[in-house]
Amino acid sequence: MRLSLNGRAIAYDLLGDDASPVVCFTHSLAADGGMWAEQVPPLLERGWRVLRLDMRGHGGSDPVPGPYSMDALAADVAGALDVLGIARIHYIGLSIGGMLGQAFALAYPGKLLSAIWCDTRPSTPGEGTAAWAERIAMVEKAQSVAPLADATVDRWFTEAFRPRNPARWTQIRDCVATTTPAGYIGSCQAIMDFDFAPRLGQVKSPVLVLCGDRDLGTPPAENRRIAELVADGRYEEIAQARHFPNVEHPDVFNHHMLGWLDSKRHIS
Repeated sequence: MRLSLNGRAIAYDLLGDDASPVVCFTHSLAADGGMWAEQVPPLLERGWRVLRLDMRGHGGSDPVPGPYSMDALAADVAGALDVLGIARIHYIGLSIGGMLGQAFALAYPGKLLSAIWCDTRPSTPGEGTAAWAERIAMVEKAQSVAPLADATVDRWFTEAFRPRNPARWTQIRDCVATTTPAGYIGSCQAIMDFDFAPRLGQVKSPVLVLCGDRDLGTPPAENRRIAELVADGRYEEIAQARHFPNVEHPDVFNHHMLGWLDSKRHIS
């Protein structure tokens, strides 16, 4: 499905009973709402309503000329909620989804009941700026994200995942390859220019931070730091996982996710 926001389309998927509390997912760079396929069935079985949003220029959402900012991406989430008539959410975001989730928590505290931020960072990784610039240059030259697809997915999963689940590996790889250049480049520019660390103490909603223990791009130390900066923060680590623990070890991830959400169901 698609909704209209500021003259452009945002793709979304909304499942579950209208009266149920809403869990809203945002995804990684060069992914889409499909990266959360392993989380949807158990949430619906437990009586949650599930909303998955595609970021601008990702999945089925229209691209927008860049550069983007985390605040603009968070505003897209808030705007989509307003269009859909959803007042408050439990938020789950991974990688850039966790970064813009921090922006959302700071800018729209009245819309946030609780949050799970996964494999993310509280600020721009200074040591990685050159790598991001190199990736942007490659996409600009090719006018496609396809040249980055294999290396990207190899960073997202341990070596054990592809032989165990080759169809899912290929599905996610193809999603990377078909991300719009504008969406990819604009989102990279947002990653290269944000710092929420000084303000995370202002977040009043409870936050669970999850991270794969082998994630190199958004390492455990940075995720643990977020949990320490948030007033009501908690950190949990998922073993034998890189950047997509929700796909690589869905049973473990879902155990943490469902336990957290069930404990926050009373918040309204």
